[in-house]
Amino acid sequence: MIPNSPAQSVRKVLAAALLVFPCVFMLVFIMHFRHFADFLHFRLQYVPRAPERVVPALIAAHNHWPLIHDPHMIAYLSLPVIPLCAFALYLLGQSARPVASAITLMVTIAGCIFSGGLFGMWTAFYRGIGSMNVQDIPGATATFAAMTAPQGAFLVTTWLAKLLMIGLAAQALTLLGTRVTPLWSILSVVLGCCLFLAFWDLDNWMLLGAGLIQIGFIPMRRALICATEPLL
Repeated sequence: MIPNSPAQSVRKVLAAALLVFPCVFMLVFIMHFRHFADFLHFRLQYVPRAPERVVPALIAAHNHWPLIHDPHMIAYLSLPVIPLCAFALYLLGQSARPVASAITLMVTIAGCIFSGGLFGMWTAFYRGIGSMNVQDIPGATATFAAMTAPQGAFLVTTWLAKLLMIGLAAQALTLLGTRVTPLWSILSVVLGCCLFLAFWDLDNWMLLGAGLIQIGFIPMRRALICATEPLL
């Protein structure tokens, strides 16, 4: 293949996406920690902060920080990179398992769409409450508690967003036995996705998961760029 061909340029962009996505998500999780000790506090189950604490804090802050400093917004804006990662994994596995690669690609894309709804929802909640006045705290607290209760549309959106990690793990598994990438890199991506699914909303666990995904993506990036056969 000609080094500077359009196909090679596309592969370089997809390889870059495999680097950007985990790095941005690691930044997002790090921004949730106020102190390093917060990272060391590992829990096995997520316990949401009481609305009676969250709402007054948001109103007191009154959105004085720029919107781009909100980690939910950073994750929200980075979501378009994930379909590129999904397509990169599809290219690596399509020749050996075309049907499985196509199905898992669609699962990842669907999960990315639903994740957009989830991150957009949290961003809207936080910025909306931050613009309210102190006298609105009782009503805002009741509204926030109702809107974030684990039921109804909120619960459905949260569960559908998990298709993103399910799809990425399944895409990595399609590479088993193909010799496209080492076994450890596949297992690293799968384990990272499993940490996301098992410890959803626990930022330190998900930070470790994003790190494992990044480690697993490194050989996949190399395989994508250095492939001797056309992948496109």
